[in-house]
Amino acid sequence: MAKPRQHSFKIFWRTSLPLYGYINTLRQRLIHRTGLLLNVSGKAMLDLGANETGPMSHSDRPDPEAVILANGEPAASVEQVLDALQGLGIEHQTTSHQPLYTVEQAKSVVYEDPGAHTKNLFLRNKKGRMFLLVVEQDHIVDLRGLRDRIQVTGGQFAFASTERLGHYLGVVPGSVSPLALINDTQCKVDVFFEASLLEHEWIYLHPCRNTHSTRLRTGDLVRALEVWDHPPRVLHF
Repeated sequence: MAKPRQHSFKIFWRTSLPLYGYINTLRQRLIHRTGLLLNVSGKAMLDLGANETGPMSHSDRPDPEAVILANGEPAASVEQVLDALQGLGIEHQTTSHQPLYTVEQAKSVVYEDPGAHTKNLFLRNKKGRMFLLVVEQDHIVDLRGLRDRIQVTGGQFAFASTERLGHYLGVVPGSVSPLALINDTQCKVDVFFEASLLEHEWIYLHPCRNTHSTRLRTGDLVRALEVWDHPPRVLHF
């Protein structure tokens, strides 16, 4: 007598498990390497190096003190960034804290003074052109529509690799911020700001390390970027 049909379902389910596991593993690796989260509408979000199951382990990240730029020079340290701001006569205050790898971790830090907090996306297109997109902390960016909004040629945007991040911004995942543009002396990275960020008087940014947050006036940040030959372009979302 033939076996009940429910057995065929069990067989299908069992044979499908390896395929399901393989797809899920690929998905986890994508999230782990890029922090990219995709939803059904095709929107993408980067949470300071976060992945779906929590922050990347510290052992998976390059040593921030050992990053070498594409020009062969060592990347700027926290002290060098702050000295550069001081040299421009920019008022700033810096707070030390535990390493912050995700937006949720960043929100757990209590700051005494008000200021905007950001999400920073280091992107490239198919031609290798690089972009730093700086948006409000909770903003979800639609990468599919970003190219048309920025109006550049070269194909769709993707998150740049950790190696490229180190070579041009001189930081490791979790430490990306506009202050890292001090390292891009070859001016290979274009920077774009969400318009609403510039309406805040003060802003908090990592000075090339996610163990520190520096508060400075937004207008002074723009002035510093202009001195470093990275005048920001403004995007209205």
